[in-house]
Amino acid sequence: MPFALLLGAMAFAPVLAPRWWLRHYAKVALGLGTVTAGYYLLVARDLHGFGKTAHEYISFIALVGSLFVVAGGIHIGVKGEATPLRNVVFLLIGAVAANVLGTTGAAMLLIRPWIRMNKYRVTTHHIVFFIFIVANIGGCLTPIGDPPLFLGYLQGIPFWWVANNCWPMWVVGVGILLAIFYGLDKVNFHRAPRPVREKETAHETWSIDGLPNLFFLGVILCAVFVEKPLFLREGLMLAAALGSYFTTKKSIHAANDFNFHPIQEVAVLFAGIFSTMIPALAWLNHSSRTLLGDQPSTGIFYWGTGVLSSTLDNAPTYLGFLSALQGVTGMENLHGLLGTHSGHILAISISAVFFGAATYIGNGPNFMVKAIAEQNNCRTPSFVEFILKFTLPFLLPVLVVVWLVFFRD
Repeated sequence: MPFALLLGAMAFAPVLAPRWWLRHYAKVALGLGTVTAGYYLLVARDLHGFGKTAHEYISFIALVGSLFVVAGGIHIGVKGEATPLRNVVFLLIGAVAANVLGTTGAAMLLIRPWIRMNKYRVTTHHIVFFIFIVANIGGCLTPIGDPPLFLGYLQGIPFWWVANNCWPMWVVGVGILLAIFYGLDKVNFHRAPRPVREKETAHETWSIDGLPNLFFLGVILCAVFVEKPLFLREGLMLAAALGSYFTTKKSIHAANDFNFHPIQEVAVLFAGIFSTMIPALAWLNHSSRTLLGDQPSTGIFYWGTGVLSSTLDNAPTYLGFLSALQGVTGMENLHGLLGTHSGHILAISISAVFFGAATYIGNGPNFMVKAIAEQNNCRTPSFVEFILKFTLPFLLPVLVVVWLVFFRD
């Protein structure tokens, strides 16, 4: 019940009562999260289950938050008005960078120059396709790329297994989305007045400030591989974020309009999501055989993981379906599963990453991109508008093609 109420509030409150939601979203999210947390701690006394979820949340927000801070200390200057072809090249570079910087790091580093490149004609499709490609689908080639793959790596999936198996889906997904974006952007480009299309900002040049933050970025990426002792990984990420924040010039933060509101909103909303979805994931794990059958197809895991990733957040959903696969097969050993059910694990992995782009709550960076875009006076679609105007007509066909080509049994 708290989970359903939170999802409903996130979907409709920003549309029906935007000012009220802006003032009270923290009370709603944390209040509903407290109801579920109180039940597990005081009634069910399931300290282990709640503690595991709390640790996953801390790891998630440490990675997302540290990348947000470090990326905010790097300023990329741009020159001129972007053509559709330049935009496609930029998005492709962002998709590749997402596998090294993580979707959070790449999105936070590139969203501001992306907006400045298109400042004379920026519209909703620029923001949404940036979320689709850079903040989600582009990062499916490494465990660093997207939070669910990172959690899979922590569970024991080899680091390079992801790249070796996911690259065909990456090529298809990113390629089709770039083609769709090019068509939309070309129409938008030619609708702009001719002086706008030909305008060159001579006083602006391509430049990068804040390069020392690459050191702190390296610390975060190395910390990903630290497993013991407990919370050392998160401590290193926090230290890198603090080092970056206090050593970055104020002029760089000012140029990026850097502030903590986007990460604060993500931290609060996902605290509520992680807490309230514990019963939903527990039910999924307990009912895996009833729901999926004794020999479920890869397609069932693809669509099941996908639908829930778009509404539950893709990282814990990934773990839930990985656990469901272990329950259905009776194989707890992950290496054994990779040998006999690699197709199912691949379906879970791709689906969690790709469907994370379907809603604002599907993946952590989505909300931050939305918040930064709004701070820069860019119009962003509401929760429902995002789904109806962009997910269903543009992203869903791509998801269907990926299923037909790779996961239809």
